[in-house]
Amino acid sequence: QVQLVESGGGLVQAGDSLRLSCAASERTFEQYPLGWFRQAPGKERQFVAAINGVGSTTYYADSVKGRFTISRDNAKNTLYLQMNSLKPGDTSVYFCAATTIFPTAIVQRYAYWGQGTQVTVSS
Repeated sequence: QVQLVESGGGLVQAGDSLRLSCAASERTFEQYPLGWFRQAPGKERQFVAAINGVGSTTYYADSVKGRFTISRDNAKNTLYLQMNSLKPGDTSVYFCAATTIFPTAIVQRYAYWGQGTQVTVSS
């Protein structure tokens, strides 16, 4: 059982940057590919980015490519999402999740989820 806890969300202005973190409890953290998803009110959960277990390969949604960077520090059992050039359209609750499949952008293939952290980007 992997427990995930996100942090780092907040209210920022368009063009600002923000870094999200996701702390995991699992000792075998490195075995799990991880992903970031987001969900705006009234919309389906949307894939943002994924990273393999050792952190050598990443995968992004087209909407964030070039602006967001996913990374992980396996020594600290922590996943990150660096978000630059934020836009109002990036406003969502952001979730981290763990899977055994890589790469995948499919929500149902992620077995473990955090509780989410709110990111609000004002214009």
